[in-house]
Amino acid sequence: MDRVAIVHDNFLRRVAAGDFPAGDTETGELDANTALGLYRAQVLSRALDVQSRVMQKAGQGFYTIGSSGHEGMAALGHALRVDDIAFLHYRDAAFQIARAAKAGQADMMRDMLLSFACSVEDPTSGGRHKVLGSRPLMIPPQTSTIASHLPKAVGAAHSITLARRNCPEYAILARDGIAMCSFGDASLNHSTAQGAINAAGWTAVQGVPLPLLFVCEDNGIGISTKTPTGWVKATMSARPGIKYFEADGLDIFAAVQAAQAAADWVRTHRKPAFLHLRTVRLYGHAGPDVVTSYLPRSEVEADEAHDPLLYSARGLVTLGMATKEQALAVYVDTLKQVADTSEEMVQTPRLQNAAEVMASLIPPKRRVAAGNGPSAEQRAAVFGSDMAQIEQPQPMSRLINWALHDLMLEHPETLLMGEDVGRKGGNYGVTQKLHARFGPARVIDTLLDEQSILGLAIGLGHNGFVPMPEIQFLAYLHNAEDQLRGEAATLPFFSNGQWSNPMVVRISALGYQKGFGGHFHNDNSLAVLRDIPGLIIACPSTGDEAACMLRECHRLAREEQRVVIFVEPIALYPMRDLLDAGDGGWMRHYPSPDQRIGLDSVGVHGAGKELAIVTYGNGHFLSRQAQQDLAVLGIAARVIDLRWLAPLPEAALFEAIGERSVLIVDECRRTGGQAEALMALMAEAGVAKFARLTAEDSFVATGPAYGATLPSRQGIVSAAQALLAR
Repeated sequence: MDRVAIVHDNFLRRVAAGDFPAGDTETGELDANTALGLYRAQVLSRALDVQSRVMQKAGQGFYTIGSSGHEGMAALGHALRVDDIAFLHYRDAAFQIARAAKAGQADMMRDMLLSFACSVEDPTSGGRHKVLGSRPLMIPPQTSTIASHLPKAVGAAHSITLARRNCPEYAILARDGIAMCSFGDASLNHSTAQGAINAAGWTAVQGVPLPLLFVCEDNGIGISTKTPTGWVKATMSARPGIKYFEADGLDIFAAVQAAQAAADWVRTHRKPAFLHLRTVRLYGHAGPDVVTSYLPRSEVEADEAHDPLLYSARGLVTLGMATKEQALAVYVDTLKQVADTSEEMVQTPRLQNAAEVMASLIPPKRRVAAGNGPSAEQRAAVFGSDMAQIEQPQPMSRLINWALHDLMLEHPETLLMGEDVGRKGGNYGVTQKLHARFGPARVIDTLLDEQSILGLAIGLGHNGFVPMPEIQFLAYLHNAEDQLRGEAATLPFFSNGQWSNPMVVRISALGYQKGFGGHFHNDNSLAVLRDIPGLIIACPSTGDEAACMLRECHRLAREEQRVVIFVEPIALYPMRDLLDAGDGGWMRHYPSPDQRIGLDSVGVHGAGKELAIVTYGNGHFLSRQAQQDLAVLGIAARVIDLRWLAPLPEAALFEAIGERSVLIVDECRRTGGQAEALMALMAEAGVAKFARLTAEDSFVATGPAYGATLPSRQGIVSAAQALLAR
């Protein structure tokens, strides 16, 4: 049977009869007007759920996840300030409606119906998805989140603390604000949620302020899997560093008291808290889900008997704030108003083509204050003893380190974070001395959790900082890649460009380390990054270009709000020689701080007319060696260093190739590597003769066989000869 109709009929019948759930209601601090306002928000949330199903059946609306049973979240919308950033669970329409009412916005019904209809007039996503979210209401949009939004909530809360003494130009969060994130009891079990909660407690125990409120909406089930009775309280009531609150979310009066107490505690103590709200789930999980196909009808009916709207009506009537007839009139009138308004909303235009859909993939550029840069005296003070060596050729690791010094000196909103980046100076010394010179608030030693590192960066980016998180090894990224794919890169897309979380993610990566670590520290696959829309991927191979590219990556984040991946080839960090021991052929001078390398460029080495070797990273180093060997064999080759792996600098690449045959040297695997895209690009452009040399589809071994599956100097020579002999 139609559970929506059953819940509807039950409400009408029971309120008319005064048949309310058992129990007493305490007003707390709620006056009649406020209580009625919250009831109206709850009813509007319910009416929107009902109408979304009508729209879907008529082919006028699309997939939604309803909020019915979770209307108690209106209490949080009331208790929190409008400028407290809120990362919402997908069942929190009542929160957004209540916050809109608090802010004096009267068009939330229309806005949500536009979202249901995927209308281009939807003020949040522009028709790309049914999302909760609002820039004026400080609610970054979320899609079907499980727990992926919790790490960035930790980051946003920490950004409030950092901005108190180092306020970025584009900070948006109040000095005394707090951050809130909400989620279901099933989501609590996700590793991402556990990581974020652990990170919050870990931070608070060390005395670092973190004004964050976790809100768990416990309806006892995740799709069809039940949560054990008492599980949430047992796991969260005694977590170190986190204050525990609980309330019956079915009773809006009790929920408001608990929500206000929890929010006040976080705001006063600047420490994290956990609010555990009891809720129910009505109608099933989402869309066409039939709840009676996996739950006994008796259990379904028991939940329906605890409809939160019945509890709210009970409180209003028993406290003399409204009559039964008035409570019913609000409900019936709201249903009709929503139905009438939806008829207009479904007539509004929708996205029509790829260009319209993709228009928000890249966030808008922003104007940033032009500075004069640090003085020579300021640079000398920060660089200290390094100034004596700055005119001498250096390996890549040192030049990246100096580039980080200059960026942090010129841009106070720039922060570094990651495992061991601070006191230790990173696994390879790339961040040495930065912690001592800029302090722990700007060079942050994090706990060992990549999800928390990237979430910290996303949250900091929300509040105007330019975070530069470090992932210690490329293989470690896989623990947290959804923070890039499902959170960072999607935010401009689902917010129609209204929100962004710019950052530069530095990753120590790729292979060729002799005798160290095997595949876990020599991961040669970038496939998980290459297909994320809007992501920029940079991979330098020489120290001077690494410094110039890092500056451009920082500019792209700071000015163009982009998410950038800066892949640093580990094996090239210490590289000094090119052809012979002691020749210093791979050392470079540090470029002046104003020099950058743009996205539309490639590196060109040699004027040979026969062959173009297209490569990057370690492949560039090996190809330059092979270039000399080929010259001895009478083959004149040009080496083209891509530098930028996404988006590919196609125009500059083909200009550098000219009429030459092309050998692509890709140190990533044959399957999923850059060579696949480059081979397709060559074919589409009509290049007459091209081939590829890649790594094998294998993990990397430790010991003498460290390079056995990877391209080699001799392998490049042989592949070039074979190509030209065809």
